[in-house]
Amino acid sequence: MFVSSEVIREEEGPHGATHTIERRCTVDVDAPRLLKRIAGVDYLYFIQKNSLDRRHRTLHIEAYNETFSSRVIVQEHCSYTVHPENEEWTCFEQSASLDIKSFFGFESTAEKIAMKQYAASINKGKEIIEYYLKELADEGVTHVPRWAPPQAPISMPTCPIAPPAGHKENATLSDALPTSPDDKLDADYIKRYLGELTPLQESCLIRLRQLLQDTHKGKMPKEQHMLRFLRSRDFGVEKAHEALCHTLAWRRHNHTHLLPHAWQSPPLLHNYYSGGWHHHDNDGRPLYILRLGQMDTKGLLRALGEETLLRHVLSINEEGLRRCEENTNVFGKPISCWMCVVDLEGLSMRHLWRPGVRALLRFIELVEAHYPETLGRLLILRAPRVFPVLWTLVSPFIADNTRRKFLIYAGNDYQGAGGLQQYISPDIIPDFLGGQCTCDIPEGGLVPKCVYRMAEELETEEAPMCSIYKSASVHKGAPHEVHTHTHSHTNTSHTHTHTHSHTNTSHTHTHSHTNTSHTSAHSHALGCKDTYEYVMFMCT
Repeated sequence: MFVSSEVIREEEGPHGATHTIERRCTVDVDAPRLLKRIAGVDYLYFIQKNSLDRRHRTLHIEAYNETFSSRVIVQEHCSYTVHPENEEWTCFEQSASLDIKSFFGFESTAEKIAMKQYAASINKGKEIIEYYLKELADEGVTHVPRWAPPQAPISMPTCPIAPPAGHKENATLSDALPTSPDDKLDADYIKRYLGELTPLQESCLIRLRQLLQDTHKGKMPKEQHMLRFLRSRDFGVEKAHEALCHTLAWRRHNHTHLLPHAWQSPPLLHNYYSGGWHHHDNDGRPLYILRLGQMDTKGLLRALGEETLLRHVLSINEEGLRRCEENTNVFGKPISCWMCVVDLEGLSMRHLWRPGVRALLRFIELVEAHYPETLGRLLILRAPRVFPVLWTLVSPFIADNTRRKFLIYAGNDYQGAGGLQQYISPDIIPDFLGGQCTCDIPEGGLVPKCVYRMAEELETEEAPMCSIYKSASVHKGAPHEVHTHTHSHTNTSHTHTHTHSHTNTSHTHTHSHTNTSHTSAHSHALGCKDTYEYVMFMCT
């Protein structure tokens, strides 16, 4: 909680073009009283420097801690700039770092408190800005003229000057500056193919596209795909850009775009994989039905191998993307995800075979990473008593946004109010779920053991779908080394990374050459005057 502040230094540039103010801020941190007594402080002190540039319409806020500066280093930088595509919008960027060297043996607790305070300050800062915007509106201030430098008197020429050739009488700035259709998104295009977007969401989409144009070599993904990654990261542009670049590299490495055409599923899958596409739901989204309870997962894995099943799962997702585009054109509205119905009748302990569960978790992890926000809704029908065991194993690997789309029905509850008919037309409900529609999905059944194959035989036939990243578990305080070899034709480049952990600190340093990365977390104190300056900056 912000307590008070005092001005240490204040400077103003010529004609008021720049304004710099430095304050010493007092903050009351919501920490356990015992921890405060051990530390010997009731309040924390931060130094905050605000730099307002009216000429370029930028505001930069830098903050660092004064209290415990020898034990803890906290730094934060916030910037407000004009959006490059729409000057009526404001871009906000924030970065922070927390480096705890030692804190009376409570390093982990201090880190958690810092993270909690950081999250609280983000929400509180928005409330304060909205409060002062309302204050300005109540005072009748709805527009603040932009800053302009004072104009020197200009002596007018006595004779007229002829305009240059090709000059238009009422030419405007938009006539003089060329524009590119890629610099903005057409409103009709957004409504037709992307759906309703707020100005902030549209701004994030444009920024992500610009980042990809600067970093990505090759065919650019469609805006629909970019929007999926933005939604999965709560419209965090940097996180969405990192995840999308990872996916593009993964798709290029594994040639997943060729799966719908180049990969042919084995005949065994057509007979025993009890899943398939079946019309669409009430919102026009493609409908996929999976009779998991009737599927012999152990038999399919023993007969075909994990990689074959993975390719089949990925081909289903690729087909789902194609059907979404097709339904978008058919129904005349944006459709970016599909619906899935999972029938668990017949699910038993044999489905909890450890290699089968491990393969399922791997499939979920890859789909979550590379096909985000493609699942609109998932209905789980006829869940048996063994289902909670499977759900306990699987649910931690499913993103929170995805889990909220799950609806689970036990027994025949799906046939009542709020059940299957609320999402699917009765005319297309399959006969095995109590409807009248004939469904071409195989019934599954046990795979004959005579077609089982040895694990070594499966490994030699097909290369695994690789990830471009590798992970490892390291115990705290245990030094380890990571060697990465990148092969290109006959040349080999070696990258050596040494990582060491300190058992007496709450952070880990990772050294690569001379760079050091630290855990990021901190909240800066924003006083009332700072907020007023920010609101005035937003208005100008």
